[in-house]
Amino acid sequence: MNILITGGAGFLGARLARALLAAGSLSLRGAPARPIAQIVLADRGPAPADLLADARVHALQGDLIELLQRRDLPGADTDLVFHLAAAVSAECEADFDLGMRSNLDTTRALLDGCRALGTCPVFVFVSSLAVFGQQPGGPALGRVRDDSLPTPQGSYGIQKFIGEQLVADFTRKGFIAGRSVRPMTVSVRPGRPNGAASGFLSGMIREPLAGERARVPVGPDVPVALASPTRTVEGFVRAAEASDAQWGQRTAINLPSLGTTVGDMAAALERVAGKEASALLDWQPDAAIEKLVRSWPGDVAWERARSLGLRNDADFDAIVRDYIAENPQAARIALR
Repeated sequence: MNILITGGAGFLGARLARALLAAGSLSLRGAPARPIAQIVLADRGPAPADLLADARVHALQGDLIELLQRRDLPGADTDLVFHLAAAVSAECEADFDLGMRSNLDTTRALLDGCRALGTCPVFVFVSSLAVFGQQPGGPALGRVRDDSLPTPQGSYGIQKFIGEQLVADFTRKGFIAGRSVRPMTVSVRPGRPNGAASGFLSGMIREPLAGERARVPVGPDVPVALASPTRTVEGFVRAAEASDAQWGQRTAINLPSLGTTVGDMAAALERVAGKEASALLDWQPDAAIEKLVRSWPGDVAWERARSLGLRNDADFDAIVRDYIAENPQAARIALR
């Protein structure tokens, strides 16, 4: 089996590649498992050294749409595509043209490339919870389900929703076997902050554990829907594995969600790492960020994901502990 991961050098892309390589084989669309022969990682940045050391990994570095225009990808033998590459929310609000190129034009070009293969590859499109948003002056979103009407309130969410519809139509036409998934906000991400408006949901844990101050730009009552990196990658893989009958409708599914609040996240940090860590949080509201984050759903139902055997995280304390266990060098504050 040959797999393409766009955004493969990023945090989730690299983590997905490691999970696939560790498994060694994959059952695609309910068929018997096949050995993974090659994983192509396409990204602007260099792939991690540990992945490049695996003979099954091939890296393509460069602008994704330019790689597609040169026909460097997808390869003729591509069985499965995980499309993770995207410009994130705050970037898309700051630079409209960047978002349209990265999230719409590139997705369309990749879909066209898969169509040209003539082999109906499986195409897992990583969408976003940002396809849901509270209408200005309208009632609160309440619980959103797999079949709730998307009403995105930012360029990023609009671009992702268009991507979902393109994947559905390419699937309807038999060009690909599309599976669109909406991951929750991933916390805790290691490394440095990215350009996402939701980035503080990792930073408010990651930075204090490293002994650094972290700004929290929203109030403690703001509800959020989260998932750990582990649960998120499980959802990507299961989307590829599920048979057509198990997957069901061509519309996107919500991946498993842990509902909490920003204040509860801070309390979990204190329970796990003590007041020394939570004292490093600077509660400094940013009206623009809070408005955007409050427009996103904090109560997300995920019935279709549950029917596929997926599960959510038990609680946020466990997510913090898992982050520390995986990144001990990044956690300088002594644990209780």
